[in-house]
Amino acid sequence: MFERLAAGAGERDLTRTHPFELVRELAEVGFGRLRVPLEYGGYGVDLPTLFDLLAEAGQADSNVPQILRGHFSAIEILRNSNDPESAAYWLRRIAAGAIFGNAQSEPAGISQTRPAADQAVARGVTGFEISTRLHRVDGRLVVSGTKFYSTGSLFADFIRVAVIDEDGQRAFAVVPARHAGVVHVDDWDGVGQRLTGSGTTRFEAVPVPEHGLLGLVREALRSLPAFFQIVHLANLAGIARSIRDESIAVVRSRQRTSLHALSTEATADPEVLGVIGTLHARSLTADTLLRRAADGLETANADGTPEAYAANFADVSAAQVAIIEAVLDAATIAFNAGGSSAVRERTHLDRHWRNARTLASHNPVIHKPRVVGAYLVNGTPPDSSFDRVLVDRKESDHES
Repeated sequence: MFERLAAGAGERDLTRTHPFELVRELAEVGFGRLRVPLEYGGYGVDLPTLFDLLAEAGQADSNVPQILRGHFSAIEILRNSNDPESAAYWLRRIAAGAIFGNAQSEPAGISQTRPAADQAVARGVTGFEISTRLHRVDGRLVVSGTKFYSTGSLFADFIRVAVIDEDGQRAFAVVPARHAGVVHVDDWDGVGQRLTGSGTTRFEAVPVPEHGLLGLVREALRSLPAFFQIVHLANLAGIARSIRDESIAVVRSRQRTSLHALSTEATADPEVLGVIGTLHARSLTADTLLRRAADGLETANADGTPEAYAANFADVSAAQVAIIEAVLDAATIAFNAGGSSAVRERTHLDRHWRNARTLASHNPVIHKPRVVGAYLVNGTPPDSSFDRVLVDRKESDHES
């Protein structure tokens, strides 16, 4: 499947052709159930294995790990749910091939409806306000609102939606992605990651099915900030591998070199070979830091303490800084290996910089050196702000 994804990735990016069938086939061969526990029909792999495979998927087509980021985060939530009956129901659906999408963020300027917003603010829950609400129509719970960055929802069977419930608390609701009240607007216009379906989704009184309210525990929330980011790091590591391998292919295909080259063959040109060596070094940097971050989150989950999660998130943030620098550098210098032919559209090398730059702008890397420094110098928990975004529905007295 990864080979098939890689074969057409550049052309799909150029023509903006979504990989709908390929994503569905990935789910059918079991990729989507990697983290589903064995007892529910999954493979129960550990986090380092999951992120290794996501990096391989990113190497083939970097849209795929981002499309499935919401899917795998939903599994993490379900694995830690305090509603075992509902969790088992959805985990079995995923093991049977169901794909989850994400609808959490909202367009700027949308404010919460009252009184939900007033209740949330009174409880100290501010920042990343949401207006999408859980309410009743003819006695049935439904979801209404508008989301942006709803990555993966175009490809999904079900969507995990962040809502304000009837008590003014933040919650997750699951709704069917193909219901008539769900309007998918393919309006994502980013320079990179063009085929992730990260645009607008509107929910117009969409019914919440049985088991559609996801119970959460605090431990699940503590693991999610790092998990979300490591998916991006795996994707970036995959991009670095693809840059290296595609650059090698370009060098091997070159028929001539430049005027000042020390060799008449590109494959023997010292400077060109040096570029390939540097690209490999950048890829190893990304792979090594990805493994460190993934192992750290696995350890933090086993430990379960806020201190362990804070330490891991600091490492993940530092890895984000270094991996992004390495991959963006690789995506720039790769063109030095190919001469003027490397800038032609048919080589598709430009997509790597665009995709890496776009991933670097999600959960912006600009803030991470400060976050890491504040943790190391002052002991400030680097993931503390996440508690203000998603609050345990069972802890109504919690304040951020």
